[in-house]
Amino acid sequence: MKKIICIILQVLCIGTITAQTFENYFENKTLRVDYIFSGNATQQYIFLDELSQTPQWAGRKHHLSELPLAGNGEIIMKDASSGQTIYRTSFSSLFQEWQSTEEATRLQKSFENTYLLPYPKQKAEVTISLKDVHGRTCCSLTHTVDPNDILIKEKGRKFIAPHRYLHKGGEPDKCIDVAILAEGYTASESDLFYQDATIACEALFEHEPFKSMKDRFNIVAVATPSIESGVSIPNKNEWKKTAVGSHFSTFYSDRYLTTPHVKQIHDLMSGIPYEHLIILANTDTYGGGGIYNSYTLTTAHHKQFRPVVVHEFGHSFGGLADEYFYDDQYTEMYPSDTEPWEPNITTLVDFGSKWKDMLPPNTQIPTPPVTDPKRIYTEVGVYEGAGYSSKGVYRSTTECRMKINEAPAFCPVCQRALQRLIEFYTE
Repeated sequence: MKKIICIILQVLCIGTITAQTFENYFENKTLRVDYIFSGNATQQYIFLDELSQTPQWAGRKHHLSELPLAGNGEIIMKDASSGQTIYRTSFSSLFQEWQSTEEATRLQKSFENTYLLPYPKQKAEVTISLKDVHGRTCCSLTHTVDPNDILIKEKGRKFIAPHRYLHKGGEPDKCIDVAILAEGYTASESDLFYQDATIACEALFEHEPFKSMKDRFNIVAVATPSIESGVSIPNKNEWKKTAVGSHFSTFYSDRYLTTPHVKQIHDLMSGIPYEHLIILANTDTYGGGGIYNSYTLTTAHHKQFRPVVVHEFGHSFGGLADEYFYDDQYTEMYPSDTEPWEPNITTLVDFGSKWKDMLPPNTQIPTPPVTDPKRIYTEVGVYEGAGYSSKGVYRSTTECRMKINEAPAFCPVCQRALQRLIEFYTE
């Protein structure tokens, strides 16, 4: 009997700790943690680079110890004295993508990574871990954060980049704060940047569920100037001096536009409340990239600018997977014995956790492709071919914004996943 009472008291105690408010553990400011991820195709290492702080916390103040999506990596912050988990977040990284390339089989490289955490009032233990394609932890690092450490440099009070709010749904702690950053725009091209940022903002809010949940977002355009106009295009031997040093041909893929200078991005943002980043490149060359809880980077002057910026934001904000694939191509990114963490694709290992509840009665699995053009974006099924692989990975509709630029909308499954994420951050 005593044992039962003890267990009940422990459960009640845990519940009380979990219910503690943001103010019990955190200051209203941001702890910025810079890491270096390094290794090769089979080895991973994590190094702590630098700690800094910025005024104001723009992130969530609820669901602090919960994760909306698993991601390819995770950060857990624990109160050092009690061991209680006080904050969790997840992410993906360019380093982990690079590990699947041929180059990683013969070379070791390092990548910058920056994450924003609420600033603890007392000493905290921070553990960051990377996961393999099976969702298993393959590398981790634990370090102590002392909020009184004199080497945690304060940033963002003296020099704040020029910026302009394009949409304001409310205060930073009540809304999801998205910053649109200028890349490859000179100081004299700031008006052009603000025009392009406005188009990106409009494109995003043309899509559900962003459209109907518009009041839960703040969008700020940050006109960070570049020395030269345009961005670097290696296959044309064009290298430019730009705000965040982005370039095409990431991993030797001509359309893949990213930047290795992640710390520079966050240095430019210091002093401005933000959680998610969209970087606009001043070029008409087609391309882009989006990394979950890292950034979206896309070109602003290509004719496909509107659908591409929304697609890439689906990656970086929503953690949505690519739904396109190539005939007769099979990849090891989504192994057949593991359910992907991305909400819009499945290997059927744990389909019940995905969109099984959205299937019409007696739906055939796999589902034959829909041919009626009026239904290809809305007819929910289990269509084979997704995540770059033509076999063994499935998507929910024939077409979707996460599959082709011509799709008018996110499919119903992607819309629900995005809505749930927005609600997680704001309710």
